[in-house]
Amino acid sequence: MIVVDTSVLIDFLRGTRTAATDLFARLEEDAVSFMIPVVCFQEVLQGARDQKEWRLLNDYLGSQRLLVPDSPIDMHREAARIFFDARRKGITVRSTVDCMIAAQTLRQGATLLHDDEDFERIAAVRPLRTVRG
Repeated sequence: MIVVDTSVLIDFLRGTRTAATDLFARLEEDAVSFMIPVVCFQEVLQGARDQKEWRLLNDYLGSQRLLVPDSPIDMHREAARIFFDARRKGITVRSTVDCMIAAQTLRQGATLLHDDEDFERIAAVRPLRTVRG
């Protein structure tokens, strides 16, 4: 299973070509199963420029398979532990949300498609499988 991060979704939806967006486009074309964390759903919608774009994004994202934590408390606890363990090793993870996405991806036993250095930092303290495009 592939989990797709906001960093890829935003570039993909803007039409920006990167290695990660090209890989995501191939996943969609080949009907490879992927999931979007519900927090990424929120992050993308927050960036809507107007009502029309909001509707388009909401329709697209709402038609995708969303990754919702089965236990929000456990997910937040694990995300905090990822952040804590990284900090203790002198690794700075800039985003709490990235820790949440990593925790969910790990719990699913999935691979994360991203374009965000935070996830490579997290992989230094957790067995997070990543593809950076």
